[in-house]
Amino acid sequence: MQHGPVVRRRKLGAELRALRTSAGITSGEAARLVGWHQSKVSRIETGTSGAKPADVRLLLDAYGVADDQLRELLVTLAGSDDAGGRNHWWHAYRGVLPPTYRDFISLESQASAMRTLETTVVPGLLQTPEYARAVTRAAVDGLPEERLDTLVEVRLARQDVLRAPTPLRLSAVLDESVLRREVGGPGVMARQLARLVEAARLPHVRLQVLPFAAGAHIGVTGPFVIFSFSSTSDLDVVVLDHLTSSLHLERKEDLGAYTEAFNALLIHALSPEDSLDFIAATAAGA
Repeated sequence: MQHGPVVRRRKLGAELRALRTSAGITSGEAARLVGWHQSKVSRIETGTSGAKPADVRLLLDAYGVADDQLRELLVTLAGSDDAGGRNHWWHAYRGVLPPTYRDFISLESQASAMRTLETTVVPGLLQTPEYARAVTRAAVDGLPEERLDTLVEVRLARQDVLRAPTPLRLSAVLDESVLRREVGGPGVMARQLARLVEAARLPHVRLQVLPFAAGAHIGVTGPFVIFSFSSTSDLDVVVLDHLTSSLHLERKEDLGAYTEAFNALLIHALSPEDSLDFIAATAAGA
């Protein structure tokens, strides 16, 4: 387990090395093509040092990489702060958001699919404004109203990935406690449940409820997110959230274990159709 920036450097380096090898170029030749010392290419490929977005673009040009989506993803992994590619809106909040949260948002914005287990609250991508406000206020005690407004604004802006021309494919397993926990009062919760019903009908959103009747399950250890990318599975990553930081798991063994765990949860959870009925019944007070 490592923090996101370290994982992303290693993933970026591994992908650049694979692209160089595929192009039939040695590290020495790559260095000459971009005007560097060979040691810089090696440090980037091993993840021992970071690469600037401009560095990544130089290497991709040298390797003849023309895939715009892959180029943008790799530049994002380098921590792009410029206007290249799509609008990286979260950079406007650098003074407010911790690095781990910005890291999460950038992964979320570039992923093609997201699988998540939620055991306590509704996933951020599906929260209503008032639910998001109540959750944020509870999570950060004594938060000034202006800062609270900003964090809610960010939470809602993240939801644009579900409204994009090619939207993020979201598969979420919600423990029943997510539906039963009254966040923000009865009215807020009722509207939030109605939002879940609405979201569950979207073709790219799959919601399944894990009822209390399912008993103990592999998800009792806590929530997690698996991000997948259409360009390459080598960039897939598991994210575990903690109170003050996030941990990223990149090893194939870890990805395999969490993928198996998520698939097991899908088996124990209600079907998407039954889950929709369950959420609607919960909203109606049944």
